[in-house]
Amino acid sequence: MTSPVHDPPPRNASIADVERETGLSKDTLRVWERRYGFPAPARDLNDERVYPEDQVQRLRVIRRLLDAGLRPGKIVGLPLEQLSAVVAPVRASEAIAADGVDWPRRALELIQAHRAAEFRHLLAQLLLQLGLRQFILDVIVPLNALVGNAWLQGSIEIFEEHLYTAQVQNLLQHALGSIPPSSLAPRVLLTTLPGEEHQLGMLMAHAFFAIEGAQCISLGTQTPPSDILKAVNAHQMDIVGLSCTAANSPRATLAQLSALRENLDGRVELWVGGNVALDQHKIAGIRRVASLTEIPAALARWRTNPGSWA
Repeated sequence: MTSPVHDPPPRNASIADVERETGLSKDTLRVWERRYGFPAPARDLNDERVYPEDQVQRLRVIRRLLDAGLRPGKIVGLPLEQLSAVVAPVRASEAIAADGVDWPRRALELIQAHRAAEFRHLLAQLLLQLGLRQFILDVIVPLNALVGNAWLQGSIEIFEEHLYTAQVQNLLQHALGSIPPSSLAPRVLLTTLPGEEHQLGMLMAHAFFAIEGAQCISLGTQTPPSDILKAVNAHQMDIVGLSCTAANSPRATLAQLSALRENLDGRVELWVGGNVALDQHKIAGIRRVASLTEIPAALARWRTNPGSWA
């Protein structure tokens, strides 16, 4: 009679093993353990930390995401399946970068060559490969800068800039429509002030809010402050998000923002993104969101302490 075959017991790694296998220092592992509750090592007979294989695997993935530019606070506490979902667009982004092609510049060349169908197809393929968040950060943000510079240099026509804006707006609106509705707080009202015709910045912010599970209502562009106040009250909004550019004079923008803040309910926060000179003119009760990548952390802060910026 043969003896039953048993699987070997799972290997527990020492902290030195984990440091060697992942490149994460012992000090980093200990800090994460205290701050984020992960890793959560057991202790051996000598009261030394030992790490099961599933935790070491998660730490390997986390290290790769850190190398891709993500922050520890966003990923260290995530389970492996959620980390894997984050890895997918990172892998696609790495693959695109490995092609050696400057895709934003390639897209601009297609616009200037009047190859609109190829331009649409290229952006749709990049969105599919990267996912919405990385597509905005890796393609649309640098492409916006290229188009803006081309306009200043006179190397792009008005109709070409309009074509670009319309195509990207259509693509983002379609992508937003595929995100399931959320029932999570906060409720965010998105719009621009009168004189602000540009919708692209607002759409990109909308995408980041929606990805993080916020409930968003968009009023489109150029909404008078009195109507913003009515919409906030009617829909019981928690945050008003405004996208500002240099289209209006800084003085006019600041005056409208001050008046809006003064008339908003005290519990409602006012967040402002885009090109607006709030850094030199502080207005009490207004949150300056300098970049799209600040939105996830700002939402996490709101969910912990709502109304603290109002």
